[in-house]
Parts: sequence; C-alpha cells; structure tokens
Amino acid sequence: MPVPLTDNLPADALSHWKKITREWDGDRRALVQFQQRFDLVYPTLRRLFSEIYGDRPDVAEQLDELLALAARSYTERSADLIALDRQREENPHWFESGEMLGGVCYVDRYAKNLDGVRQKIPYFRELGLTYLHLMPLFLAPEPHSDGGYAVSSYREVNPILGDMATLRQLATELRAAGISLVVDFVFNHTSNEHEWARRAIAGDREYEDYYRIFPDRQLPDVYEKTVREIFPDDHPGSFVQLPDGRWIWATFYHFQWDLNYANPAVFRAMAGEMLFLANQGIEILRMDAAAFIWKQLGTRCESLPQAHTIIRAFNAVCRLAAPSLLFKSEAIVHPDEVMQYIDPAECQLSYNPLQMALIWESLATRQVSLLTQALDRRHTIPEGTTWVNYVRSHDDIGWTFSDEDAAAVGINGYDHRRFLNAFYVNRFDGSFARGVPFQENPRTGDARVAGTTASLCGLEQDAPFAIHRILLTHSIALSTGGIPLIYLGDEVGQLNDYGYIDDPKHAKDSRWVNRPPLPAQRYADRHDLSTSAGMTYAGLHRLIELRRATPEFAGGRLIGFHTNNQHILGYQRPGESSVVLVLANFDEADHLVSAETLAGFAPDALDLISGKPRQLDAGVRLGPYEFTWLRVTPGR
Repeated sequence: MPVPLTDNLPADALSHWKKITREWDGDRRALVQFQQRFDLVYPTLRRLFSEIYGDRPDVAEQLDELLALAARSYTERSADLIALDRQREENPHWFESGEMLGGVCYVDRYAKNLDGVRQKIPYFRELGLTYLHLMPLFLAPEPHSDGGYAVSSYREVNPILGDMATLRQLATELRAAGISLVVDFVFNHTSNEHEWARRAIAGDREYEDYYRIFPDRQLPDVYEKTVREIFPDDHPGSFVQLPDGRWIWATFYHFQWDLNYANPAVFRAMAGEMLFLANQGIEILRMDAAAFIWKQLGTRCESLPQAHTIIRAFNAVCRLAAPSLLFKSEAIVHPDEVMQYIDPAECQLSYNPLQMALIWESLATRQVSLLTQALDRRHTIPEGTTWVNYVRSHDDIGWTFSDEDAAAVGINGYDHRRFLNAFYVNRFDGSFARGVPFQENPRTGDARVAGTTASLCGLEQDAPFAIHRILLTHSIALSTGGIPLIYLGDEVGQLNDYGYIDDPKHAKDSRWVNRPPLPAQRYADRHDLSTSAGMTYAGLHRLIELRRATPEFAGGRLIGFHTNNQHILGYQRPGESSVVLVLANFDEADHLVSAETLAGFAPDALDLISGKPRQLDAGVRLGPYEFTWLRVTPGR
C-alpha cells in the first residue's frame, strides 16, 4: 500500500510518488524514510528542475525518471550510511566544529595505493585529521589524465590504486576513525575516452547530445569572442577539432570535453554518478570547475545563473537520496563570484582562494593591507556554510584579488601580479622563494606559480626564518574560521620535486613540482627537533592542538581588528564570554602594536601559544614572522 503524502505538495507529486511506490525495491521502513524526505524536497527539486528544463515538452517525464533514479539509489544505501544521514540531520552544523582539520594528497604519491592510505589511518589520527581529500582516483587514461581530472569512468578506480571495493572499505574505516572521505566530482567535463565520448564520436545521436559539438567554426568563433582562453599552451580558444572535422567544446585540455547540461539526460546521468559515490561512503564532493558548467552565447560562459541552479538541483537530489552528502565549491574566479556558490542549498563548503593568495602576497610585500581588506569585506558567508582555508593546494597559486580591491589600497593590480610572479619564481632580487612558473604566457605576461609551501617559504635554500614563515602561513588558515586544510607532507616541510621534468607524463605541467612523492625521511624525522622536519611538525602540531582546545575558533565568525601597523595582521575570534585576538607579523623585523591600539581590551591577556599571561598596557611587540593568539576581554 503506498505511503500517503502530505497535503501541501503540488498535485503532480502524487503521480510521481505512485510510480516510486510501484517500483520500490526496498523494505517498507526505508520507503517511509524516503517519503519523509520526498515531502520536504520535492517542491524545491521540481522548481529547480523546471527552471532549467521547463521549456521542454517532456519536463514531467524527465523529472519522473530523475525521481525514480533517486529512489533506486536510496534502496541501495547501506544501513550504516542511512544512520549517518540521521546523525548529520540531527547535527547539521557538524562541519563547523573547531575540531575539524583536513588533509589532502594524491593516493599514489603519498601512499602508493588505497591499501597504503588505510595503513596511514593511525598517523592521520596522530595529526588530528577529521577530513581526508583524496585527489582524483577514478579511471583516467594516461598520459592524457590531467592528474586524474580527465575521468573516463566515475565508477571505476584507477587499477593502479585499487578498486571500488577497496575504496568503499577505506571510507568505512575512515568513518570509524572520525574522518570524512572527500573526493573530486569532475562534472564539467569527461575524458575523451569516456564511454559517452566514444559513443558520441562514433555517431550515436543520443550521446552526441551529451557534449557540445558543432559542424564548423561558425558558432565556436562567435562563442570565443566572449569566452576566455584557459590553457593556451594546450590549444587556442575553447574548442578542438575532431577527426571528422567537427568542433567540440573543450574549456581545459584538448582531451577534456565539456558536458552539455542543456540536455536533461546529462543531468540525470551525472546525478546517478554522484549518488553512486555517496553510496560508497563518500561524504563530501569537491565540485570541480563549478563556474564553467553552463554555456550561453554572448557571455563569458562562467558563473551564469543556470550554473547555480544546476548545482542547487544536484543538492536537492542528494537531500532526497543521500542527505549526509555535502558539496565543496571549487571556483577560482573573481572573489565576488566565489561568494555566489556558498549557500546551504548550493555548496555548504568552499575553498577560500582569495585568502590563500593574499597570505602569499603579504609574505612577499611584508604588508597586510590586501589581506586585512579581504577579512573585512569578504570573509563573512551565510550561516550553515564554512570556508576551507588552505595555504596551498595541488594546483598553482593564482593572484585572484580583484583590480578594484587592489586599487582601493593604492595598488595597481596588473603590475602587482607581475611583481608577485617574479618574486615567487626567484626573478626578484632578494626573494627567499623557489617556485616555478605555470602556464606562463609571453604574449600577455600572465602566469601562475607552483611550489610546495616549504620551498616558497625559503626552506629549500635554508633562508632565514623559513620555518617561521611556514608556521605563520598555517596559523592564519588555522585561526580564521572554517576547516583548515593541509597538503599532506607540508606538515614536515616537504620541498619541491624537480624530478617531474624527467617524467614524460609530467614534464609539460610544472604543477608536478609541488606534488612530490611522500618525503619518507622527513616523516621519520618528525619527532626530531634538531631537524627542519621536526621543528615544522612540532610547531604545526602544537597549533592544531591549541585550535582544538580553543572554543572561540569554532564556527566562522570573525571581527576585524586594525593594528595600525602595515606589517601586522589582526583579527578577533569572538566566543561566548571572551575573544581571541590574533596578531601576526609578516615582516623580518620586530614590530609593535601600540597600547593605544589595544586600549579597547582589558590589560590582562593570556597568550594561548606560550600559555603565559601577557600585559597589553605596554603594547604587544612581535618578532620576525611571530604570531600570537591572545585571549582578551573587551573593555577596560
């Protein structure tokens, strides 16, 4: 007998629900649980799906098929994952805890395979991880894999790393250890060797419509008048020519073909892949290249309204069939556009690329004006969401501050980016950094920077204060609110791997310089304080423990604090009855935050890092690259 629906649903919900109950292949208890979510989610999903595909005469049929897909997926969801769903629904802000700490790595570089990752779970617990992001690990053809971002099957693990059963077991063991598994969901494009792509170029009309294929250059030429070129070293523009003379949309590399989300079959197919991964125990999906998923003639084809609608619709599907699954946006675009993806109904987590870039900008300039401005203007995000703060990722560093923000503090954005590139690739006199350029364009002068944290901070050349810089950069990620993310190996000061240039698969992509294999000796030295690895690990581990023990660092609320010193960053993390004042000196000389500047606080403070009292009525003097976390009381 069908489970009755509530009266507040649209009339068309009944026909969809009758079909679901007729085809239900699970037990009645699961059907009741699904019905409860259907009541809540259906109106939103129907509205979003109609916004995207409402001009199609078959929109009701398309929605029916999508709902049937979600129902089938829920019947396949394991009991422990359904229990996780309930747990997350009871504690929806779990990911905003001050105990959250993320790690990210390539499976093969860090642990050889998935079994190797399982063996490292005790170390992850030692470090304090609660979130582990494994870089792309699904089937991708070599040499044209783009580090795994050219996916040829979303349901097969790269056999070098293991198989889906091993991934599922790893997710289970990580969950038991209190660690959420995160993977990339590459949903803007597929590999040109994906089954869908193979069928498309073989002339299968159904799959030709999975991509954007044009018979000649007429429309591609019109699109390219407004679409920016992403990887000019690989191919000009946004299209590549097929062997039969037609042209296919390829925003990134020539072997990565953009999907056509104007086709609802593509939406359903990708929703199916998403729910499959959720049922393997994946808890967070990194939504790769989110800004590019919708195309419209006469626009930049980036961050269009329909892109947001599609992600919200995917989110609604997950709330129905895998409600504990969260999305993390990856949108390396204008800061205003980054903010548009952050919403409990869209992406609950988001990378914070602006803060990352401006940490490095402050190290290069020894000044904090742009970073202070970003914390003042661009840190606050909606309730129920959180930043993922990082010092560096697997990718390059791009200078994502806007020209308008730079002009507001007297900086010419174009010239400043040229300076920062020169500084971090050691083309600027006196630089401590040892990075390498990525995608340098001689025509425009544009480039980005690749390098590990330690090499960019000067440890490679044993520059003075290198370890201080490493700890300073991580202290900002740990204390600004959100989930701090460590590229694993950086906690022991791993250096650039210049051997990438001898590997034919990697030689043309300089980002492999900052994706070194696990630095085994540095990990072996992590408890030896006479080594740079030991000093780095001890300092960072101490900060992680302090953060976990500091209730003011939970959540994302941050209040600006201007130090009246161009070299010292300041901000406040308010708690229920106290405030932690963070001060960080980005210069190689001592600097003072005056007593007058600190006059809004009671004179007695506790330095959380040293554990000792500190008096504010004489001001606070910080040594080179020194930072402090002060528990203070507002008011005299």
